[in-house]
Amino acid sequence: MNQLIDNAYFQDIMNQPQAVRATLDGLQNDHALLRIPDALARGKLRRIVLTGMGSSFHALYPLFLTLANHGFAVQLIETAELVHYARGLITPATLLIAVSQSGRSAEILRLLEVNAASAPLIAVTNSPESPLAQAADEVVLTRAGEEFSVSCKTYVTALAALAWLGDALTGQSPQGTLAALEEAAAGMTRYLAAWPEHLRVLSARLQPIHFLNIVGRGPSLAAVGTASLIIKESARFPALGLSSAAFRHGPLEMIDERHFTLVYAGLSRTRPLNLRLAEDVRRIGGGAEVVDRSQGADAFALPPVPDAALPLMEILPAQMISLALARLHGHEPGVFTHASKVTMAE
Repeated sequence: MNQLIDNAYFQDIMNQPQAVRATLDGLQNDHALLRIPDALARGKLRRIVLTGMGSSFHALYPLFLTLANHGFAVQLIETAELVHYARGLITPATLLIAVSQSGRSAEILRLLEVNAASAPLIAVTNSPESPLAQAADEVVLTRAGEEFSVSCKTYVTALAALAWLGDALTGQSPQGTLAALEEAAAGMTRYLAAWPEHLRVLSARLQPIHFLNIVGRGPSLAAVGTASLIIKESARFPALGLSSAAFRHGPLEMIDERHFTLVYAGLSRTRPLNLRLAEDVRRIGGGAEVVDRSQGADAFALPPVPDAALPLMEILPAQMISLALARLHGHEPGVFTHASKVTMAE
């Protein structure tokens, strides 16, 4: 445990509540975007395209649902696909919302080249001096600070910024969302304070496991995608992230005693479906645990928070799993050997 405390990825995980609070403080004073919501309301902008890569892409999913449920014509597409195979989406009548921690990854630089001021651009980034921020019509800054390797602080602060952006684009007051996100920061602090016990329990639970499945629905798909990514990155452990429904369409057949399935209970409308999936996985011989809001204190129990705050909380058990698996398999968590913090090659 003492060696883990000195690990930079671990320190970034523990600093997430402070990063979220710093981002919220900045958003409280942000009065930008006044022109763009008006252009959407007047129909001057007829389509919204949300784009990013890795955890930045996954963080966009709750915003995608928000905009779709307000009736906007919105599409979510990886930047790599947008710039090479879907350039027709980039027009003067399209609002581009690009999320990038660094604002200078290879795909983002290609996007700036392809767009060339054609579509209005909102940047959500942790790097105010980056090419993305400099080229954007509007910038929503996260205030995660420096991050060592695997996305954690930058992911949760992007979720917070995108929740605020959803209110701005749909004409809602941000005060309710900001208050909910303050509860998320407090809940994260409570959860992370119990990290030694979380790792002890998870190490025992995961010791015989050869493969990890991560499933959920709705806004929880942000955590599903990011969890699958960071566990592969930080622990070099095989992990499959899918919607709960897609998991039933084939991958369920893989289940045996070597498989562990992390199920996000999620929002109330599909919670029973997700709980039933966990029961079915156990019935056919696999291990399964449910990440859910409760008063419990185990690694899968999240402090009760409002729905708007839930995406920020849901990544925490996956981060603990990434630490536990790295230790179990003799890896220093979050240390890259083949990749880099900023991906500079397409």
